[in-house]
Amino acid sequence: MFEKINEHEQVVFCNDESTGLKAIIAIHSTSLGPALGGCRMYPYTSVDDALEDVLRLSKGMTYKCAAADVDFGGGKAVIIGDPERDKSPELFRAFGQFVESINGRFYTGTDMGTSPEDFIHALKETNCIVGVDEAYGGSGDSSVPTAQGVIYGLQATGKAVWGSEDLSGKSYAIQGLGKVGFKVAEVLLEHGADLYVTDINEAAIDSITKKARKMGAGIKVVKRDEIYSQPADVFVPCALGGILNDDTIDELKVKAVAGSANNQLKEERHGKSLQDLGILYAPDYIVNAGGLIQVADELYSPNKERVLRKTKAIYTSLLNVYKQAEKEGITTVKAANLFCEDRIEARTRRNSFFSHMKRPKWAVRL
Repeated sequence: MFEKINEHEQVVFCNDESTGLKAIIAIHSTSLGPALGGCRMYPYTSVDDALEDVLRLSKGMTYKCAAADVDFGGGKAVIIGDPERDKSPELFRAFGQFVESINGRFYTGTDMGTSPEDFIHALKETNCIVGVDEAYGGSGDSSVPTAQGVIYGLQATGKAVWGSEDLSGKSYAIQGLGKVGFKVAEVLLEHGADLYVTDINEAAIDSITKKARKMGAGIKVVKRDEIYSQPADVFVPCALGGILNDDTIDELKVKAVAGSANNQLKEERHGKSLQDLGILYAPDYIVNAGGLIQVADELYSPNKERVLRKTKAIYTSLLNVYKQAEKEGITTVKAANLFCEDRIEARTRRNSFFSHMKRPKWAVRL
């Protein structure tokens, strides 16, 4: 664990006894600019589990920011607690105070287990909040561009596997019908695709099933652990990370994997496992970058057209990764990482003002 901490610039443990807040903020890198990453709330079984998650996620954000071509570095925050029982306005105000104490080195917003409404309270204590509701001057629901980015990723993947970006006539196994997964499912249905779906939220299952039947599309609801073995064309993970591992990969019958979940591979070596089985893997931090693009753009003042235009670059970026992986005989994970590392190295030489702490606050200009 300490080896992973040594890869990071700063790790902050946050404890506020009066509100019950227990949180960790991890800043992996500010080489490209202030760290940017969401805050998730989850009932971790231990502080060690929470620390491992936030370190892994924050490092992923560094690569994600580089891939998305935004002038921010990688960071993440986790709050230890049950989002259904432990939330309060006071808890998020306390969290906002801790974010403010980092002096503009970290910007955060909604993630799994949190909502834009939660951060309205944090916004009273710090300006370092993104993904703010439109009523409060923000850019609104970041799941919209995230889902659109997944669709671009699926189109690029289809182009690479079948020579066509047409989504119709294909079947997709969607794991998770949350804010992003549900929107992806809706678009796929509109394009005439067939779906296999699973989620613990029965309301979401009922809603997407009704939509599919109304459209005359094929849909099959399966149990959580059965989603891996469905005879779909593409597996679309839109829930938790670490789901592609030694146990699940051998169950897959798909030709490709492309979805919005963060850190889908349990370990980087699992990218090679997928490659050996002839399964094309779309690196998740490229596919799911739409939301990041929106919240980064929000600091320049919200502009939906600008966000959607930049989100379209996911299609081209992914095709370039696929081509590079094939050309060099490496995994798509390795190709994506090399692309991001080259960009970080090149940009660091031209964007060093923040890493050297020349300014205490982040000021953005077009």
